[in-house]
Amino acid sequence: MRLFALTGAGVSAESGLGTFRDKKGEGIWARFDPIKLATPEAFARDPASVQAFYDARRRNLLDAEPNGAHVALAELERQLAARGGELTLVTQNIDDLHERAGSQRVIHMHGELLKARCLRCDAVLPCRDDLGEASACAVSACAACKAEGALRPHVVWFGEVPLHMEEIYAALVHADRFVAIGTSGSVYPAAGFVAEARALGLRTCELNLEPSDNAYLFDERHYGKASEAVAAWAQEIIEAL
Repeated sequence: MRLFALTGAGVSAESGLGTFRDKKGEGIWARFDPIKLATPEAFARDPASVQAFYDARRRNLLDAEPNGAHVALAELERQLAARGGELTLVTQNIDDLHERAGSQRVIHMHGELLKARCLRCDAVLPCRDDLGEASACAVSACAACKAEGALRPHVVWFGEVPLHMEEIYAALVHADRFVAIGTSGSVYPAAGFVAEARALGLRTCELNLEPSDNAYLFDERHYGKASEAVAAWAQEIIEAL
């Protein structure tokens, strides 16, 4: 079996990382203006505020731990590989909780919070410290080209093109099944993957706390806490192998 899994912020919510959008209007973008914090124009206009926002999120991530959903997906990947199958895990999340849980093949289409990108030489570097100038531990220079003040979070902002799209579509074309976990179904191009999966004849499944904006496109739907819903679904897949 070749399984394509798309994960969104809902898979990390139980680890203490907030979702960006929810039906209650309590997501991150309900409390913070993305136009002021998550666009190239915002960074050019007020880099200090943008850096401070992502510095806080980076510190929050470093204190977080994988939850049962991350662990279940890592175990599913191992079980599939042992039987000649594969799991391609494409995540909209910029955290590293899938990797910390043991997942090996993770594609971060929206970048990674624990990395920085140099605006001068385009190098992508590990980054676990603050990038903002206000912090005593702030990283100020690019380790590759030594440029000062040229580092930005390695995340995809509004108006920028998601990463690794050719690799993602190649994996989708060769998949047997598609599952979306913890996604809002409102952010494209990721929200369009289920329609493309259906066009390819793949069986589709949604695992979520509540129905997504495109829930009607899924053949199978299960709702509940990610740690429980994903674990139960993954176990069913493993038992059917």
